[in-house]
Amino acid sequence: MTRGPTVSVPRLPRHPWTVFLGRRILRLFLSLAVVLTASFAMIRLIPGDPVRAALGVDAAPDLVAARRHALGLDTPFLTQYRHYLGGLLHGDLGTSLTTGTPVAELVRTRLPATLEIAGLAFLVTLAVALPGGLLVAVRTRDGRRPRSELAFTVVTAGLAGVPDFVLAAGLTALLAVGLQLLPVAGAAGVESFVLPVLALSLAPAAVLLRIVRMEALRVLGEDYLRTARSKRLSPARRYLRHAAPNTATAALTVAGSLLPALVAGTVLVEKVFAWPGIGSAMAQSVVAQDYPVVQAMVLVLGTTVLLAGLLVDVLLAVLDPRSAIREM
Repeated sequence: MTRGPTVSVPRLPRHPWTVFLGRRILRLFLSLAVVLTASFAMIRLIPGDPVRAALGVDAAPDLVAARRHALGLDTPFLTQYRHYLGGLLHGDLGTSLTTGTPVAELVRTRLPATLEIAGLAFLVTLAVALPGGLLVAVRTRDGRRPRSELAFTVVTAGLAGVPDFVLAAGLTALLAVGLQLLPVAGAAGVESFVLPVLALSLAPAAVLLRIVRMEALRVLGEDYLRTARSKRLSPARRYLRHAAPNTATAALTVAGSLLPALVAGTVLVEKVFAWPGIGSAMAQSVVAQDYPVVQAMVLVLGTTVLLAGLLVDVLLAVLDPRSAIREM
């Protein structure tokens, strides 16, 4: 029996945005799985007995054993992991060993405070670095104003190398204790946001300022900028319409890579300023060896970083559609 001709079914063209978003979302879920597994395993590798720490060193062995059994800490690692995943699917992040309150409730009440200062710090970083780096590049290009360039380099290098908690302590000593312009700690009023946001944003803003300046210097040397100058276009039109958009793409790429450090910095900064966010709760739980709280906070912070990175990738693709097309 002879076979008929083979009919080939044409493949439908894949839309660049479909491929781009599909790969980014897949990468997000894979990264979330790594963060979830790593946080669960890491907490259990920390030396010490969390139940003994929660009940006290004088607690009876029978009481400690009963508490460990009630929490499932006397079961094998994989069994604990399976139960943990099952709880996450139902929105159960566990129960605090020290306070007995649901961890999900703790996350619900403290997450907004962390997102507020982290989001404001990221916006301040972009608001300072994008126009600031472009302005410094315009004023110092072709070897102009070498003293200004030297001062810019020294100041940004110094700020970029200072840890967040050192900046937090220095700002507190200067602006809160010395000049008494701002509250020392707490989250009461708009003024209380200034110090933690500054402590979080100064170092990444300094790093991003240097990157934006270098990228702006490259853009200012491109042929289309020379053409714009030869056409006697106004400086505002040359820099804002032609130079700024091309500089912003590189700046957002770098800003996305700075997000993990910025979010991680909230842990110490919140502790310094007694900010009622996830970072301060996580710092307290590490000392108390409160497993459920620490692993939940690590998972929440990691998820926040990954979601913010996804948003930055989408924004970059909107500004530069070629990045989405390259995903094909």
